[in-house]
Amino acid sequence: MVQNRAGSQDAQSAHTADRRDSRAAGAGAARHRDAAGEHRRLQRAHAPALHSIFHRQHPGNRNTRRAYARAVKQFFDWTEGRRFELLEIDALVVAAYIEKIGGEMAKPSVKQQLAAIRQMFDYLVTGGILPINPAASVRGPKYVVRRGKTPVLSADQARELLDTIDPSELIGLRDRALIGLMVFSFARVGAANTLRVGDYFENEKRRWLRLHEKGGKRHEVPCHHSLRKYLDAWIEAARIGGDKRGWLFRSIRKGNNLTTNPMDTNDVLRMIKRRAKAASLPYSTCCHTFRATGITTYLRNGGTLEHAQQIAAHESPRTTKLYDRTSDQVSVDEIERIEI
Repeated sequence: MVQNRAGSQDAQSAHTADRRDSRAAGAGAARHRDAAGEHRRLQRAHAPALHSIFHRQHPGNRNTRRAYARAVKQFFDWTEGRRFELLEIDALVVAAYIEKIGGEMAKPSVKQQLAAIRQMFDYLVTGGILPINPAASVRGPKYVVRRGKTPVLSADQARELLDTIDPSELIGLRDRALIGLMVFSFARVGAANTLRVGDYFENEKRRWLRLHEKGGKRHEVPCHHSLRKYLDAWIEAARIGGDKRGWLFRSIRKGNNLTTNPMDTNDVLRMIKRRAKAASLPYSTCCHTFRATGITTYLRNGGTLEHAQQIAAHESPRTTKLYDRTSDQVSVDEIERIEI
């Protein structure tokens, strides 16, 4: 009888242990499901939050925010298609993605994609979502640039373009002033089309421009006498001189109806393509052409690289040197010495 009671107690203890193990296993499975669900939720949530992430990382450059957001979305689309959870993404996964797009994109684009992915993972590590940045050790393709690819106009071509614009029309005055500003101040299009009327101001009996460049930098540069003539004519004809907080370069509807909206970067590019075609200039002429044209003309006329860097608001003289095409003429002259 004692033996039967002991056997019953052993069986009950075993049953209790089995139930405890079962509950523990169920709780572990539940935690695993919750964790997996949380990882999937985080992965899905990252794409909509990218604009706010890159707004903090790049407060002054909307184009970079857009490019980085697009790059990270493409990366997450690729990982989702291969069913990688967020915590399963390691350096090998990132390297495989970089190798994959390396056969589809130019090297600068691949490096930009990798930079965006690194910054996104840095944000997740800083926020405590991930322990390490899996993209930190991944290396992009080697790309060395000694000469920029931006098409450059000669001084005669730039003058011909400005002279072909009809100043009797309001849109002509605007376009001439905008192109002239990019040529004579080395301004990027993003800084030119976001100027306000108050950013064109007088200081010590001379007109200056207050440009808002990449990275939130405020850059002030004196106004060239030709540019001052273009800007004064535009502001007077548009009657916007009293609206100091209004946009300097505004869109114009049909019938010469001036709006209060700024010109978009795409609007500026279409305008430049149209004006370049009218002046019989190469189709490759773009917004950045005038920045490179101004720098090259300045250096060709005896300007120094140091001062060109200062006017262009470049961090390094190596960047300014990419816009310098003064050596092109030397190469042409020397190659013609091969007389056969």
